[in-house]
Amino acid sequence: MRYSRISKTLGVAAVAAISLTACSGGGDSNGSADGSAIITADSVEPQNPLVPTNTTETGGGLVIQQIFNGLVSYDSEGKTQNDLAESIESQDKQTWTIKIKPDMKFTNGEAITAQSFVDSWNYGAAAKNAQGTATFFEPIEGYEKVSAEGSTEDKMSGLKAVDDHTFTVKLVSPQSDFEQRLGYTAFAPMPSSAFKDMKAFGENPVGYGPYKMAKDGAWQHNSSIDLVKNDDYKGPEAAKNGGITFKLYQNPDTAYQDLISNNLDVLQQVPTGALGNYKSDLGDRYSDKPYAGIQTLAVPEYQDNWKGEAGKLRRQALSMAIDRQEITKVIFNETRSPATDFTAPTIEGYDESIPNSENTKFDKEKAKELWAKAEKMQPYNKSQKLTIAYNADAGGHKKWVDAVANQVKNNLGIEVEGKSYSTFKELRTDAKAGKLTGATRSGWQADYPSMYNFMGPIFSKGASSNDSRYDNPEFEAKLNEGLEAKSSEDGVKKFQEADSMLLKDLPSIPLWYNQANTAWSENVSGVGTGWDGVPEYYKVEKTKN
Repeated sequence: MRYSRISKTLGVAAVAAISLTACSGGGDSNGSADGSAIITADSVEPQNPLVPTNTTETGGGLVIQQIFNGLVSYDSEGKTQNDLAESIESQDKQTWTIKIKPDMKFTNGEAITAQSFVDSWNYGAAAKNAQGTATFFEPIEGYEKVSAEGSTEDKMSGLKAVDDHTFTVKLVSPQSDFEQRLGYTAFAPMPSSAFKDMKAFGENPVGYGPYKMAKDGAWQHNSSIDLVKNDDYKGPEAAKNGGITFKLYQNPDTAYQDLISNNLDVLQQVPTGALGNYKSDLGDRYSDKPYAGIQTLAVPEYQDNWKGEAGKLRRQALSMAIDRQEITKVIFNETRSPATDFTAPTIEGYDESIPNSENTKFDKEKAKELWAKAEKMQPYNKSQKLTIAYNADAGGHKKWVDAVANQVKNNLGIEVEGKSYSTFKELRTDAKAGKLTGATRSGWQADYPSMYNFMGPIFSKGASSNDSRYDNPEFEAKLNEGLEAKSSEDGVKKFQEADSMLLKDLPSIPLWYNQANTAWSENVSGVGTGWDGVPEYYKVEKTKN
């Protein structure tokens, strides 16, 4: 999830067979690990209470992933593996029968039943609950009724509990990827206590996963979130440590300094300012690995300068005015690669030469030409200075934002500057409310490995991560063709066509594909990242003192 998260896909999309280079992954504990020790890791303050159906950003998503496992999980390569599910079956890919394992319990002791899933999914879909992941449930029959604006309905006709351990799901159309989606946390079950007081539940959530909240009040806002191992978890991600304390930082450089001082055990991402020296700082305590993520620049179409045909030409000009090669080399020390589409090279169906990918190539003269053409249609309002919003509490975004701003200013002759938000939460609040004053750093960290997941949740009308407010019925129709395709290969072709549409309209500007530059202290071993770039915390072992 990621800069945000959300949606559906086609087939069991395997991670592409490219080389995922990394260091030793933290080495071997050599029998000296303390299985009861608490590890420390970095994060940022979540935007919302910790409710799986309403968490669409990285701060909350990172914690949700540790305490809410669902029917399936994903292994390190992104392949689906059963977790709570005993079986997930369908003869026609439209009506599914799901059986959950018996005698499974939430961490408050309540039994996990088929009704737990039915209630949780209905809650997530209902418009009256205004959940951020609601569109994930769109394929289920009855979603349209419960999600309609002003609707008071809260039960989808396509969900039925057959008995305590079996429920059925009827979709509006055959969708062969449905099983693969079920590893995303929006589909995780919640206990009955959640629906009695969701606000209180979000402060001290109860789930089923490798970890649980340490105690009531374990979330110290803007400071830390304390998790402990869930000894009753029986899935494939059993923790090798005693828990995780997520330290909530407002400055990624502070987190890095804590790591060097061994006051932090696992750092998700080396900040931009340290990319030139982290290898010498850390020795062999780092991992460099491509993952299913992309950095983009969303340009809201509700702003006058970026509306209509003139706005599209300006976005194309903006894209061509950015020298991605120079920024990834100078700012990121070649730990990123220039983006040529809206997905990622680790995803099945990725094509670096997809039609309209030329709009991502640096071409100063073409950029000026397109800008001039837009000027003839509608003069640019210079009083509305182009700002690029970014959050200062994670990722070291200021350096690359300033670099992009300078390139655009020099190559197009317009005023551009970065706009810093103190926290990711504040930035996401303005983006979601449609209150951005210019562009915003955006992007995607996949919920599951698919081309669709990089497009539907971000560019479909009404999607909570649609920061640009893009609205193209033809694009959405093409996505649906991909979802309903009879084979994975046919689906990929349709998704590629949809990707090409985005490259023409450019509601966001693709910048570069991400790489997980994870690092760890001298006190831990077994550190590695998953297919989505997130450290696999449950594998981390802490050395005995």
